[in-house]
Amino acid sequence: MRIDALISELPGRVLTAGDEGWDAARHFHSGVGDPDAIVRPTTVAEVAAAVRWAAAEGVPIVVRSGGHSDWGSVPAGLTIDLGALNDVEIDGRTVRVGGGATWGLVAHTLAEHGLGVSSGDTASVGVGGLTLGGGIGWMVRAWGLAADQLVGVQLVTASGETIEVTDAEHPELMWALRGGGGNFGVVTRFDFRAHALDSVVFATLGVTGDARPVLRALRETLGGAPRELTVTYMDVPAMDPNAPAGATITAVWIGGDEDSARTALAPLLDRDDVHETEIATTAYPDVLMEMPAADPDSPMPGFVGGNTLLRQLTDDAIERLVAFREANEASVLFLRSLGGAFSDVPQERSAFPARDATWFAMAGAFDIPGLVDDESRSAILGAWNAIEALGAGVYGNFTTSTDTAIAGKMYPPATMRRLAAVKREWDPANVFSRNHNVLPG
Repeated sequence: MRIDALISELPGRVLTAGDEGWDAARHFHSGVGDPDAIVRPTTVAEVAAAVRWAAAEGVPIVVRSGGHSDWGSVPAGLTIDLGALNDVEIDGRTVRVGGGATWGLVAHTLAEHGLGVSSGDTASVGVGGLTLGGGIGWMVRAWGLAADQLVGVQLVTASGETIEVTDAEHPELMWALRGGGGNFGVVTRFDFRAHALDSVVFATLGVTGDARPVLRALRETLGGAPRELTVTYMDVPAMDPNAPAGATITAVWIGGDEDSARTALAPLLDRDDVHETEIATTAYPDVLMEMPAADPDSPMPGFVGGNTLLRQLTDDAIERLVAFREANEASVLFLRSLGGAFSDVPQERSAFPARDATWFAMAGAFDIPGLVDDESRSAILGAWNAIEALGAGVYGNFTTSTDTAIAGKMYPPATMRRLAAVKREWDPANVFSRNHNVLPG
């Protein structure tokens, strides 16, 4: 591997072990990487030069945007850190976002213009990874996925060519970029269609007692709710520092009409086992969480479980999910409502799976020594597999595994074949393999 050639071509942009700043550069939000080199480009041309070098040397590439992906922990390879490419430009309702921007920056910039784009839940998450994986966010029922608001990209391909991709130019590649992950190149600019957004109503409701009737009521409430409403149910143990222990329902209503939000939530607010903690109008950027970066000295335990896209939140699904949480003291249960605009998009219009899903569900137990042994780990995994079997696909952005088998669970066979054909055209040598990898067909 001729790293000297890369250093010579990109002076001042390449770091390797032993260089000043190396230890800081290899820390990313979710952990610590051990790549062969890190490139921190400041121009699209520098990104292209790094890709050409990696392709010629047969070095796998990890693209870093917000740094929340566990693929950054896979050793060796070249990390391309897009952090310097984070401009946000607004032209009417079109928003052009650099590939290294985070959703917190985007949300704050758009809020100054009375605009919004449905993003994830966390300010530090990168625009790139979330969007390419689909992007389930707080406006998913009103505006669809982040990828559904994507109208164009600037892409550095595996050959080092820089191209513009839209529904008119390279439409099949554009289809793949809406949910097919980072398999097809480095996106250096995302173009989104923004929506008018002056404020949101954010609600937090506490839940007590048996979760089963509450989840059934939540299902019925969302079944007839206006699209302006999206909700999350979360039940976390006391060990999680990012959320209060116990079960909560959080909700976002698009716009500042608190009375309409209360009306939509009334079937829940009228229940004795649900209580209002807070319902207030706020700016959308203030809804996004600030998740602390990983502490290398106190690594998070492993996670036994997964996620699935449910066509229906059936009584059986509710029973299995709640029983999983009850059986494992140190476990998490998370549900997010879908439907609405998410389901308006025909399945063939994007690579994202299960457009007929009405709920996204995640459950997992923390693999803590002394609390989980081989026997209990096997039982936990068996319980999760039974839940996953009820679903219609896996959401890649919510997986913590770098197992190459995950991609096979994410896409139905017809979608995978179509993705593989796009991969064959644009990355036949699989230069971009450090992701939920689609092999060239």
